[in-house]
Amino acid sequence: MRLILNILWLILSGFWLFLGYLAAGVVLCILIITIPWGIASFRIGVYALWPFGRETVSKPTAGLGSLLGNIVWVVLAGWWLALGHIFTGFLLCVTIIGIPLGIANFKLVPVSLMPLGTEVREIRRGGPFDKTLTR
Repeated sequence: MRLILNILWLILSGFWLFLGYLAAGVVLCILIITIPWGIASFRIGVYALWPFGRETVSKPTAGLGSLLGNIVWVVLAGWWLALGHIFTGFLLCVTIIGIPLGIANFKLVPVSLMPLGTEVREIRRGGPFDKTLTR
């Protein structure tokens, strides 16, 4: 199911959102001082390209630096990337098939506004050989 959702996502909104993150990352990397925000843009852009089967979690070591960095991010690029997710989410929610994709877009809005202090990781499937079940 994740593969089907990711393929639909890629066709309907993921590629275009990725291009937005890519453009923001390139512009931010051109300016030397904003390279950390450019790297964050690339990281979240790859997540926005293929989101199903992955999740974002807060880093426990993120502190004041991440907060200040996120404030700068919102001013530089975050607000228009978040608007892209909101606009695309509303368009996808018009159809029944697009509703799960629209909801996924709305879930990406906080990440697009505050990418610093978060990391993207694979969701563990949890099968019969999953080590977490034996603890």
